Amino acid sequence: MKRPIARVPVDDVTTTVDRPNRRQLLRSGAALAAGACALPSVLGRTSGAETPEPLFKISLAQWSLNRPLYRKELDHLEFAPLARNAFGIDAVEYVNSFFKDKARDTAYLREMKKRCDDHRVRSLLIMCDGEGALGDADKQKRAKAVENHYKWVEAAKYLGCHSIRVNAQSSGTYDEQVQRAADGLRTLTEYAAQHELNVIVENHGGLSSNGGWLAKVMKAVAHPRCGTLPDFGNFNLGDGKTYDRYKGVRELMPFAKAVSAKSNAFDSEGNETKTDYYRMLRIVLEANYHGYVGIEYEGKEDPMVGIRKTQRLLERVRDKLASA
Repeated sequence: MKRPIARVPVDDVTTTVDRPNRRQLLRSGAALAAGACALPSVLGRTSGAETPEPLFKISLAQWSLNRPLYRKELDHLEFAPLARNAFGIDAVEYVNSFFKDKARDTAYLREMKKRCDDHRVRSLLIMCDGEGALGDADKQKRAKAVENHYKWVEAAKYLGCHSIRVNAQSSGTYDEQVQRAADGLRTLTEYAAQHELNVIVENHGGLSSNGGWLAKVMKAVAHPRCGTLPDFGNFNLGDGKTYDRYKGVRELMPFAKAVSAKSNAFDSEGNETKTDYYRMLRIVLEANYHGYVGIEYEGKEDPMVGIRKTQRLLERVRDKLASA
């Protein structure tokens, strides 16, 4: 028997949650929301007599809540309502791991869409993992990996997303991996383009965390619907080596269709300890990017606290940049 889908009302995020740990999680979100409502709006670009537009908008990446999601303290369907009710955030980025078997479940996708519509939340993209290497050295495996992503393109289209986020995993020499990754990405992008969807690649380990390499892949794909999702923190090349994060983001921003504000820990003044957000967001804005910047908290604190700290930091830096 199919488990009934729990609804999360707009005015009471705790009403339908039946487990104490889940109730506590959502109550903490409601408390955070009360504080968020007291904060002034942060404005940026002006457009004549119209209300000024923000320099960038803020979205919430589902991976920020991976621990409560994996522990079943939070249901996937509660994610979008929580983003709105706890943080006042109106746009979300999904991770396919949390609804892996639902890509072609129309009833489930319809409920996801309804939750978003009910709470005035926009679905931006689906981050897709575990579907094979798009740059596999074996052509048949590469083709299979491409086909494995088709269902997520279709699901993203149904949900109203603009993109799916994929990985440029490959093997071989530097140049071989450029060509193999570009081949798989080009084929997938051509399919996604039929659905008016983008295919975007995150710096996510291996050579993809080398900004110069991933930029070269983008140039090799040479398709307007294939782009990047620069992540502030994913520049681990392996073997103890890292790529300069500011250089990497600068190299990836010309192709960016989304941006991920990775956060892990904060100092006493609320600054992220590994990334200078002011410096990084200047790089983002210098590329004439004014879309959504997604909160992706990966620290050890309560994720509700970590998300809020990241949101406050983004708002504070945005305000500073707007008045510069």
